[in-house]
Amino acid sequence: MERLQKILARAGLASRREAERWILDGRVSINGTIVRKLGTQAEPSRDSIRVDGKRIKAAAEAIYLALHKPPGVITTLNDPQQRPDITRFLEPLGERQRVFPVGRLDFNSSGLILLTNDGELAQRLTHPRFGVKKLYHVKLSACPTEMELGKLRKGIRLEDGMTAPARVRVLEKLKKNAWLEIEIHEGRNREVRRMFEALGYFVEKLIRVRIGAISLERLAPGEIRPLMRTEIIKLKRAVGLEKDKGEGKGKPTRRSTKRA
Repeated sequence: MERLQKILARAGLASRREAERWILDGRVSINGTIVRKLGTQAEPSRDSIRVDGKRIKAAAEAIYLALHKPPGVITTLNDPQQRPDITRFLEPLGERQRVFPVGRLDFNSSGLILLTNDGELAQRLTHPRFGVKKLYHVKLSACPTEMELGKLRKGIRLEDGMTAPARVRVLEKLKKNAWLEIEIHEGRNREVRRMFEALGYFVEKLIRVRIGAISLERLAPGEIRPLMRTEIIKLKRAVGLEKDKGEGKGKPTRRSTKRA
């Protein structure tokens, strides 16, 4: 027997957090009975589990991808406002409906996005309790002072509370602006931008270059690649998940795909 939200996440339908919302909204049934209690358990091989009346299929093959999201793209598979989203980068792989993004990058930001149908891993990677670090390169309108950087290193107050201490350093000082590197682990909405805005600086560019052990490296904007077996293992170890069987033999099984 397994918790219902874990079954839905393992089936690749949504992250565990999203599956919990489906249950609370009354969208999930077991053997014809609507379930609204998050602790409910079921047996996938025996019970009829349905979402919006449609019976779920067995857990799909696990897929793990890295995408270099360009600026001017929404981190979603379906935007109600019809803005450019990440589906066009997935279409060549034929996996548009089978994976979902792990966390977000805002419309104007670029860099590393992970995509998977492994709901349990996705939930843990985005939960602040597991402290998965994310590294960003940021171009600012001017170079902060050491005193201001010290505030970021101790934690800075935003409208939704104090941030956790960040690791931050100056990469390059230019005539009118500067590039900085900052590492955080909380993942609040637009957190890096708001941290620098709280100090009075405008963020001209923001690029996420690493999530946990996964680096952007030479992945070009719009390019997508499968994660290596060793990368998947590192991600799972970082959030306390044991290595799954049958993750592959070492090399990616799909070629990188680049879209203009």
